[in-house]
Amino acid sequence: MIEVRGLTKRFGPRRAVDDLSFDLEAGRVTGFVGPNGAGKSTTMRMMVDLARPDRGEVRYDGRRYAELAQPARTVGAVLDARCMHPGRTARNHLRAIAALSAIPGSRVDEVLADVGLESVADERAGRFSLGMRQRLALATALLGDPRVLLLDEPSNGLDPDGIRWLRNRLRRFADNGGTVLVSSHLIAELARFADDLVVVGAGRLIAAATVESITSRTGMSLEDSLLEMTATSAEFASA
Repeated sequence: MIEVRGLTKRFGPRRAVDDLSFDLEAGRVTGFVGPNGAGKSTTMRMMVDLARPDRGEVRYDGRRYAELAQPARTVGAVLDARCMHPGRTARNHLRAIAALSAIPGSRVDEVLADVGLESVADERAGRFSLGMRQRLALATALLGDPRVLLLDEPSNGLDPDGIRWLRNRLRRFADNGGTVLVSSHLIAELARFADDLVVVGAGRLIAAATVESITSRTGMSLEDSLLEMTATSAEFASA
């Protein structure tokens, strides 16, 4: 169980995240959705200590991220697919991360095959398309064989085959007992594989509910439901 409690983050006078709380359960994919500037990326950064909250906390089975003995073996994160040295090959990038995180080197070839990059493993990341960088970022997240994946817009740059591959991979991860939090603007795609949604607007929680309960409540498609929810957030304060 991942517990997010009262996360608040200000940038100057603006509250990017405002007293945000929700839970994430093992074995489920949770879509993290909301308009641009709703606080999704900031929240995910706070979940892995890349940004310090002004208030609130996140616990992974009762422990803060900083208290995890080997964070990379608990949480894998894809928050920016550009965060890799362009001069390093995909294989060397993963080897460096493995060495820093005390992960066996044998995992490098395993995750390269997992994400479909084995044929370009010795090419420099700077030559990769955005879609290939997304796959390498996911390989980095999977390197420690974590129980949790936090993914910020991981489908950016992927072609239709890549999007389908990502959907199936995340679904398989959850079906094997993992916990997935994935932000995306591709609502119709999320509707195909997400179990739950956390919906935010202006840094505040609008809804935390199953996909099925949201669509049955509104009687509309998920996309139309979310448009209405973000327009009338008071009605969906929590679920």
